[in-house]
Amino acid sequence: MNARIAFCMGKGDNKSAGNVASVGMLLSVIHGLILMVVCMFGMPWFLRLYTGNAQIVNLGLSYAYRAFAFSVIIMLGISLEKIFQSVGRMKVSMISMMCGFIANIILDPLMIFGIGPFPKMGMAGAAYATGIGQTITLLVYVVFCIVRPLPFAFERKNMCFDKGMIKKVYGVGIPATLNMSLPSLLVSSLNGILKEFSDKYVLVFGAYYKLQTFIYLSANGIIQGIRPIISYNYGAGDMKRVKGIIRVSLWFNGILMGIGMLISYVIPGQMIGIFTNNSETIKMGIQALHIISLGFIVSAVSVTCCGVLEALGRGMASLMISLIRYVVVIIPVAFIVSRVVGANGVFIAFPITEVISCAFCTKMLYNIEKNSNK
Repeated sequence: MNARIAFCMGKGDNKSAGNVASVGMLLSVIHGLILMVVCMFGMPWFLRLYTGNAQIVNLGLSYAYRAFAFSVIIMLGISLEKIFQSVGRMKVSMISMMCGFIANIILDPLMIFGIGPFPKMGMAGAAYATGIGQTITLLVYVVFCIVRPLPFAFERKNMCFDKGMIKKVYGVGIPATLNMSLPSLLVSSLNGILKEFSDKYVLVFGAYYKLQTFIYLSANGIIQGIRPIISYNYGAGDMKRVKGIIRVSLWFNGILMGIGMLISYVIPGQMIGIFTNNSETIKMGIQALHIISLGFIVSAVSVTCCGVLEALGRGMASLMISLIRYVVVIIPVAFIVSRVVGANGVFIAFPITEVISCAFCTKMLYNIEKNSNK
C-alpha cells in the first residue's frame, strides 16, 4: 500500500489512492483474521518443535493465544503506519508507535506482577500489555485521521476491487514479506553449520545478529523515508528527482555503514561483551566482527536497491536481491569455505556475498537510469 498510494498521489490521482487505502484496510482485516486462526491452531505444534517441556509449552500458549487475539488490531495499526508514511506524515507514525510502545513498557510489570489495581497475571499479563499497547497505537492513528484528515477518505464508495490494482499491491507486498522472512532462514542455516564446530560460534553469531540489527537500523530508516518519496516522484514522472534521491540515499547509507564498520574495529570487544563475559567467546566474536564488517559499506548498495525497487513497484526484482544475500550465494559459500578454513569461513561468506550482491544491484540501478533516459 505504501508504494502504491504514494505513486497514485504523485500522479495527482487521490481517488485511486483512496481506493488503494480503503481496499488495503479491508484486506488487512482479512489477513488479521487468517493469521489469528492459523497461528492459534498451529501454535501448539510450533512450540513443540523447540521444546518437550510441557510447562514451557503451556506458558507459550498462554501468551500466544492472547497476543494473537489482537491480530486484526495489529494489522490495522501497521496498515495505517504505512498509509501515513505514504503521504509524508512520518511524525504521526513515530508518535503513534511511541504511545503504544511506552504503554506496553509501563503495563508489562504492572500486569505481570499484579501491581496497583491489576491482578497478578504472569505470562498472560505480558500478552495483554502488548495487545493494549497495539490498541493504543491504532487509536492514536484514528485520532490523527479525525483531527487532521488524510488527503483521501476511507469510504465504501472507494472500495473498488480492481484486479490490476490488487495485483500491483500484492506484487510488492508478497516479495516484501518474503524479504523479511529470509533472514530467519539464513540464521537457522548458518547456525546448523557453526554448530558442527562449537556452540560458542553459535553464541557469537547470535550476538552479531543482534548487533547488526542496530547497525542496519539507521539504513533501514533511510529506506523507509525514501520509499514513498521515490514512489511519489515516479508517479509524477519526475525521473530526474528519483535518480537524485537514489544517489543521496546511497551516500547516506554508505556513510552509516562505514560508521558501523568503524565501530566494529574500534570497540568490538565491548560490543560482544554485552552478551557474554567469557574471554574466549569474546575473542572469537571480535574476529567474527572484523571479518563480517568488511562487507558493511558495500552492503549499502543492496539495502538501498531493495528499497528503491519496491518503491518502483518491482517487488520480484527486490526479492531476487534478498535471495542472493540470504540464500542463493551466502549459504553455499559459507558451507564450502568453512570446510576449507574452519568456522570463520561462515563469517567470510558475508563480505563475499555482499560484493556479489553489490555487482548485481549496480547493474540493476544502471538499467533503471538507462531506461529512464529513453
